[in-house]
Amino acid sequence: MIAGRYRLEARIGRGGMGVVWRATDQLLGRQVAVKEIPLDETLSAEDARLQRERTLREAGAVARLSHPHIMVVHDVVEQDERPYIVMELIDGGSLADRISADGPVDAAEAARIGADLLSALRAAHAAGVLHRDIKPANVLVESGTGRVVLTDFGIAQVAGATTLTETGSFVGSPEYTAPERMSGARTGPEADLWSLGALLCTALSGESPFRRDSLGGILHAVVIDEIRPPAQAGPLLPVVRGLLERDPERRLDAVEAERMLRAFLETGRTPPRRAPERAYTPTQRDLPVRRSPAPERSRSGRLPASVRSRRGVLVAALLVAVLAGAGVSAAVLLRDRDGRDGGTTSGSSAAGTPGRSASGTAGGSAPGPSAGSSTGTAEPAPAATLPSAPSGYHVAQDPAGFALAVPDGFTREPQGERVFYLSSGETFRLGVKVTDPQPGGPLGVMRRAAAKGPEANPGYRDGRVTSVTHRGHPAAFWEFTWDGFSAAEGARHTYDLCWEEKGRLYDVWVSAPVGKVREAKEHFDVAVDTFTVR
Repeated sequence: MIAGRYRLEARIGRGGMGVVWRATDQLLGRQVAVKEIPLDETLSAEDARLQRERTLREAGAVARLSHPHIMVVHDVVEQDERPYIVMELIDGGSLADRISADGPVDAAEAARIGADLLSALRAAHAAGVLHRDIKPANVLVESGTGRVVLTDFGIAQVAGATTLTETGSFVGSPEYTAPERMSGARTGPEADLWSLGALLCTALSGESPFRRDSLGGILHAVVIDEIRPPAQAGPLLPVVRGLLERDPERRLDAVEAERMLRAFLETGRTPPRRAPERAYTPTQRDLPVRRSPAPERSRSGRLPASVRSRRGVLVAALLVAVLAGAGVSAAVLLRDRDGRDGGTTSGSSAAGTPGRSASGTAGGSAPGPSAGSSTGTAEPAPAATLPSAPSGYHVAQDPAGFALAVPDGFTREPQGERVFYLSSGETFRLGVKVTDPQPGGPLGVMRRAAAKGPEANPGYRDGRVTSVTHRGHPAAFWEFTWDGFSAAEGARHTYDLCWEEKGRLYDVWVSAPVGKVREAKEHFDVAVDTFTVR
């Protein structure tokens, strides 16, 4: 008997965060589940007291959560200086048990489970509570009703509080842990959403996409390897890919993910992701806004640690700690351009891939004059100040009337309305297109181009267009991944920014193999940050 009220009857579960007992509430005459929280015997008396206080405080915060898909916490008590959490008793096993016994679930059931869990997470996050251990074993499915219940907030983190597991060691399930948590960085609700993406893959296929034979292998898979959702995830792929976005700022949020899953349940089809409206600045892309004076770079273009991208920090930190000697390669599946990776122009590329119309519609506005022609082109300002180039770059004063910093060793290659700066072997392709303004502005141009992405780019996937601003001008940002011009070339990714300035429409993009997106992103940010109309 604990707290003079709860009689422990049988042990029904055990995990890293304690033993769970079937018990009877003698006062109310009902069956409950009681979790006994283990104490670290190595702690001093004072530290043990602080741990108990934290446990009780945080369990109390979880107890205040009221949601049909969150385990109800009835009481938090102490017995012999040991904390216990009293919860509702669910008649049913975990999702992990169900998968083990009956195999994977179908897309509709996975969507139902995912939507209910997202609803639960939204409630928890709104109350400042992070779960931090989303996995099939912590999801219960009630017998008879099929009710989905998120349980085991045992390592939950409450905003503003030190967590009961904050002892310097990693706590959680690596196969379901977000890359930013792997690095030890402070994390937010986005980390729970990554875990849910991995859970959906497991529910659909029976196995986490990050399962490996060793902890080092799991860490490498989570942070570096190409993310390959199982084939069974096809019907829900936009949601799965959105949740398994390595950059937390670009990860699909709970509201949008739940909307997409519930739409699938209603229609049998997953709708496209809605692009959030946000301003574009290079600082949002994890690089400095100005580079005068520029940070020193190596010839490879690597920035010092203080200004590296978040993904670079995550990879570097993890590799130093666990995977020393492993090669760095980004594996987020992003996107590339048509033709020679270039622009929203019509016509065919040198590689034979059809291009895209600037208007994107049959009979739409004709493209503006060639960026390199004098007819119909506004006179450039004679006194324009040239940009400064970071180390490893040089300023290119293009005959088309603009200047920008491009990596050393890149060569210029004009192709009609488009101007390319290409690395050796065309691993990196930096393109620029200048035209007259188009109907719908930059956002309309990009949306029409993206709509034709599947027909113009083999394997086009995960395309996303976002309304942004660039130096106060209306702009649109687009990125996508496709399968490249050939099997030998492989999948590529493109970052593309289109904006209006001084009565002209400017389009700047960089594409590269998916394994080199970090370098591509840096080249892209340098290009758009230094771009100057002459």
